[in-house]
Amino acid sequence: MAGFEALDDLMTKAGVDSRRLRGAVALLAGGRWWTLADLVRETATSRRTVEALLRALPLEHSGDRFRINPANWLKEHHTVISSDISDYWPIEILRERYGDILERLETLIAKAPRGRHVLDHVPATAETVLRRALLLGERFWLPGARVLCVGDHDLTSLAVRMLHPEVEVAVADIDDRILGYLDEQALGVRTRWADLRLGLPPSLRGWADLAITDPPYTPEGIGLFTARAAEGLRDREQGRILVAYGASERTPMLALKVQKALLALNLLNEAIFPDFNRYYGAEAIGSAADLYVLRPTTKTWPAVAALTDRAADHTATAIYTQGPQAVESAPGQLDDAERAAAALDGFEPGLLAGAWPRDLAMPRTRLATLLAKPYTADPERVAIAVPAGLEAALPRLLLATRARCARVLLAHAPDDLPALAALLAPVYVLTTRRLSGDAHVLDAVRLAPAAGGADAVVRRIMDSAHGKIANVWREALTGAASLTKRQARTVIEEAAPWAADLTLLEVPLHRVATLPAAVARTLGAATQLG
Repeated sequence: MAGFEALDDLMTKAGVDSRRLRGAVALLAGGRWWTLADLVRETATSRRTVEALLRALPLEHSGDRFRINPANWLKEHHTVISSDISDYWPIEILRERYGDILERLETLIAKAPRGRHVLDHVPATAETVLRRALLLGERFWLPGARVLCVGDHDLTSLAVRMLHPEVEVAVADIDDRILGYLDEQALGVRTRWADLRLGLPPSLRGWADLAITDPPYTPEGIGLFTARAAEGLRDREQGRILVAYGASERTPMLALKVQKALLALNLLNEAIFPDFNRYYGAEAIGSAADLYVLRPTTKTWPAVAALTDRAADHTATAIYTQGPQAVESAPGQLDDAERAAAALDGFEPGLLAGAWPRDLAMPRTRLATLLAKPYTADPERVAIAVPAGLEAALPRLLLATRARCARVLLAHAPDDLPALAALLAPVYVLTTRRLSGDAHVLDAVRLAPAAGGADAVVRRIMDSAHGKIANVWREALTGAASLTKRQARTVIEEAAPWAADLTLLEVPLHRVATLPAAVARTLGAATQLG
């Protein structure tokens, strides 16, 4: 039969790694019809390799599905077939033991916000996130433990809470849609906004016993996300970091670069579970990724500090494989002298924040510093340059500065200016104009403080974005109403239980939007107590 010479040649070239190919042949000859995407994901083999295998096989086709006729194939060509394909908690076992949880996860993943390619989002299967939660329980003692998900488009946090409700779980993510979706499920997951290039939320530093992340698959992305996960550990001796990473079997050098990035953090590699994670998409890497279990050493912490300090520099923010912050993209043009001059025309800032030309003789700071330290926010006028790919930080950057006027140079127009204006309405009046190309300038002019009532309390909270919300809120209530500190604390906990130990800069935007209504409820409760 024509085509077997090509198959034999393919198997010979694959050598000991031909096991994955033989497994694919076993699946194709098992009687089931397969799509290309399903076969890639099931075998954890890159799309290019599977396509090469399919070209060497006599296939039957039915629409976009195919198979080997088992009656003809198994009789004469069984020597290339191996049906012993290992797996972690096979799907049959998962459905038998955890059917209800698996079904719920499948529904949640299907309804979750669509992934953003510029953030390298590729959804993991429900089986994968359930296996992650199972592995945590099998390998670690979880009673009293805290788990931090550094990015969670896959909804691993929900699987952990479903399977281990005794575990505290927190998520730090750049995508406000995901944070809102997690909160909607009311499973007790703590949600925090974070652009990890700019820092880990203060409330999550030194918080967790275990951290898990499925980062962008670049050495830069792996290194940064893993370093932030390490910053999140409270137990520096016994804590662990779980990292998902996958590469095509055709690109071992890329995988080596990633492993070197992990080695540079002086992390002990305790285990690698091959092909543990499966995805819908990512066919270039076989729709699969390994799972690393890493343990910090005493030399990890200086390495983490050095890496995160470099990441805070606006010139070192490219960590993704796609979009404006891809590692192979051309650098942003916000530091172009002519464009900067046009943006600052008629505006004399006392402080520059972000990617401004180096020849501007003015005090300057990094975006990460503006978010982290309140003393950088005091000048009368602040000019902020936001490179492409960091637009999600814009609301927080404006809240972080207490300047009377802020001018922002953006690589692109704000995604939803009316929504941003409504969110910041208690503090700013916003206007924008196009500068050149896609670049825009946004002016934020601070309003006079409200005279009293709920508006004054909201304004005080938003003017103190670096402070803990509950503390600022309590002080405002005790000043505006005849309440003791204990009474004020009680009514705040009832109106906004999410506000404890948080700063406004790490709160998901949907929480910020509900702040005025929550403040009004506390004032109403204060009136009743009075």
